[in-house]
Amino acid sequence: MRELCVISLAALAAGCASMQPDTAMAGSAGSQAGSRAEASGADNLPVSDRALHDRVFTLDTHVDINEGYATYRLDPGGFTRAQVDLPKMRAGGLDAAFFIVYVGQGTISPIGYEEAARIADEKYEAIMRMVRAYPDQIALATTADEVEAIHASGRRVALIGMENSWPLGEDLSNVEMWADRGVRYMSVTHFGNNQFGGSSNPNLAAGDPPEDPGLTELGRGLIRELNDHGVMVDISHVGKRTMLESIELSRAPVIASHSGVRVLFDHPRNLDDEQLRAIRDNGGVAQMVAFRGYVGEIDPALRAAEQALAVEMGLDTPEGREAAAQEVFDTYRDRLAELRASSGNDVTISDFVDHIDHAVEIAGIDHVGIASDFDGGGGLGGFDDATQTPAVTAELIARGYSEEDIAKIWGGNVLRVMRAVEAAAAR
Repeated sequence: MRELCVISLAALAAGCASMQPDTAMAGSAGSQAGSRAEASGADNLPVSDRALHDRVFTLDTHVDINEGYATYRLDPGGFTRAQVDLPKMRAGGLDAAFFIVYVGQGTISPIGYEEAARIADEKYEAIMRMVRAYPDQIALATTADEVEAIHASGRRVALIGMENSWPLGEDLSNVEMWADRGVRYMSVTHFGNNQFGGSSNPNLAAGDPPEDPGLTELGRGLIRELNDHGVMVDISHVGKRTMLESIELSRAPVIASHSGVRVLFDHPRNLDDEQLRAIRDNGGVAQMVAFRGYVGEIDPALRAAEQALAVEMGLDTPEGREAAAQEVFDTYRDRLAELRASSGNDVTISDFVDHIDHAVEIAGIDHVGIASDFDGGGGLGGFDDATQTPAVTAELIARGYSEEDIAKIWGGNVLRVMRAVEAAAAR
């Protein structure tokens, strides 16, 4: 069960699917449609900053998709209420993204596995609808070379990640099926332990032990299967013991697809310095996540005001959100943005880049990257949808990162890990 999560337009649409089950986190203010994107602060960058941004290949490793995606209800070919769609990617110079097959943790049973597989199939088909509908604008990549070739063609790049391995059930041959479909990273767990190992956020109400039990025997087999089929092992949302055991067992570099650093914000989802060093020593990459609730403490008064606004607008329940007209969402978005701006206490892009700085200090410039968790609750002040992607680059420039460093952080490090994983699978 989840408490009221009042938040972004994106998270409202998602039903807070990717959010912590025991915390009412505030996500993003949602996206700016049509000409509203032109008002983004990212559009007011110095010409030199925008030019550098446009030269650098940019890859966001975690973008969720919501119900009705790539249908008449939410067509990513136009400006939508989602934080990421094709026009926003173009406007913000976001070249590539991992779109996510996400399934929240449920019952570990044959019936649970069957339902999880059904949901995962729906998410996968939605991603493929987008790719098939707009082949002149975006294409699916399954290798690092394909990523570069599609980018060189002038199109956006879609990749697929799976958040939570629970839909695999207990049949590890399903890894090959998902790899054949194009999945290129798979997280061991999500919120709550599963058949493979321990979560960073065990579900105590469901009987999970408070201490991470580590990889199960089936989980050890999962790591080997992922290595064999060229799928990156994702250790975001994974308990520390399970995470370290996964790294020890993996013969290829791992990825933390969307995590923060714990020394700056003490959240179980975030990585401590030992974990960052383990990712470095493994040759992997830790993708820092731009999610308010993982980057910094959300002002309780602001959170309460956000919740009250959603209740006032009738957007605090799934039924209310389903029934709401677009004008209601538009008004909510505007009022939420005004609320955050007037509070002066929003978690901001500066706080986010502090996480990047610390991860670089501990793990090194070759082992850090960027993820938004857009449309799954992600976003923060100054980086609330894909149109504002250049603002992250501008903040990195302001902090003294070179173009070579920024290229590594924005995508080069992930491509290096992909190639290493591909090579390990070929052995």
